[in-house]
Amino acid sequence: MSSFDPAASSNPIANDRESAQRFADTIPHGRELGLAVEAIAPGRALFVMDYQERLIGNPETGVLHGGVITTLIDTVSGCAVFSALPSLVPIATLDLRIDYLKPATPRLPLHADARCYKLTRNIGFTRAFAYHSDPADPVVNSVGTFMVNSSDSSLRLDDLTEERAS
Repeated sequence: MSSFDPAASSNPIANDRESAQRFADTIPHGRELGLAVEAIAPGRALFVMDYQERLIGNPETGVLHGGVITTLIDTVSGCAVFSALPSLVPIATLDLRIDYLKPATPRLPLHADARCYKLTRNIGFTRAFAYHSDPADPVVNSVGTFMVNSSDSSLRLDDLTEERAS
């Protein structure tokens, strides 16, 4: 975990679920999937995605498409990195390994829990997992790396939400 001090932060999503949701909603595919921020803390994010029949990967079983689960894991992991940063700067996924441990159960919401366990000047390292009701019984496990400050600009939450409205 980073040595991040939330009291000294200019990062609006580090401890505020509503701001984290506004930020997550700026990602078009996450918004389309209905990803919802359940909780946020410095270096940690919890999301939930309700089951939707339009996201089924196998019509015979009703199991969610793997790409939908990948999007959930990538987004929650990125949000954990963002919440670990002292200020909002652009990030980019460098590597995301996802182990599918079992199929997601049809008609149940899928929760995702991600932690940014190490943050360097240039890279954020994450661990994440998705589960239905019991975190001890995961559907997927993941590790990821994210480039920090992937461009020379800083981000403001207002800029991102104004951009979405255009």
